[in-house]
Amino acid sequence: MTGTVYKSTGSWYQVKSDEGRFYQCRIKGKFRIKGIKSTNPVAVGDRVEFKMENTSEEDDNGVITGIKDRENYIIRKSVNLSKQTHIIASNIDQAFLLITLNNPPTFTTFIDRFLVTAEAYKIKAILLFNKVDTYDEDELTEVKYLASIYRGIGYECIGISAKNGKNLEQVKELMKGKTSMISGHSGTGKSTLINAIEPSLDLKTTKISEQHRQGQHTTTFAEMFDLSFGAQIIDTPGIKGFGVVDIEKEELGNYFPEFFARKQDCKFHNCLHLDEPKCAIKDALEAGEIPWSRYKSYLQILKGEEDQQYRIDNYEQE
Repeated sequence: MTGTVYKSTGSWYQVKSDEGRFYQCRIKGKFRIKGIKSTNPVAVGDRVEFKMENTSEEDDNGVITGIKDRENYIIRKSVNLSKQTHIIASNIDQAFLLITLNNPPTFTTFIDRFLVTAEAYKIKAILLFNKVDTYDEDELTEVKYLASIYRGIGYECIGISAKNGKNLEQVKELMKGKTSMISGHSGTGKSTLINAIEPSLDLKTTKISEQHRQGQHTTTFAEMFDLSFGAQIIDTPGIKGFGVVDIEKEELGNYFPEFFARKQDCKFHNCLHLDEPKCAIKDALEAGEIPWSRYKSYLQILKGEEDQQYRIDNYEQE
């Protein structure tokens, strides 16, 4: 039988068969998928082959015997130091990144790392600026400025409020007929957004920690849900940092669209946009055509540094 993985707990996998029935499956042995050294060999969104453990029709326990080729996936460095990567989800049409200015803060380096990974794996990324109903005038100005940076690059940006429903119909329209992943820090409102879009799901939500202004994990495992308007959505655990993997230094600039559009104007075809003469990216940076926040993110990833945090007041050249 074949089906799609809807939930992964690390040891058991909920699989929806092509006939529409759910089975609780496990895996036998270890899967090695095209050299991917991952903490989770089977990810939500995977198309799998499985067989029943018993012949009884009432029994819904199965064993995954194979994984079909993935069209794409979103991957990041794992917090488990013994492994290299963690696949967040696979076979997705688009990825929504939920961003909040504060409560908790989403920094530009995190956004850029997410976007680079989406570009590398050819997944459309859409930025949702949540909780716009909670911001004062100055904060709204900050959000609009941040959105203008990414709109200028070519990313779709939408200001939303998962609580009062602002612009959620626009988000639903984008989701129709597609499999979408929602990601972001804990506390940015992923589960609240999904509940607002599909109230019958009634996902658990938790208040922000007032002491640390950080989100508390409410989603512990990635899980896919069928939506009533002909779509699937994958809810993911909150991510503190986003480590970029499997991207060569020479390729990195290709996943910054505003860099890629100018690279042919660099004097050297293998320019890393560091100290090389006649670098079109550095010229555009000095001319204000590329934001300094993006270049800082590029340098940080290029140098293999951890996900450091820059606020909007650090965007301009220091």
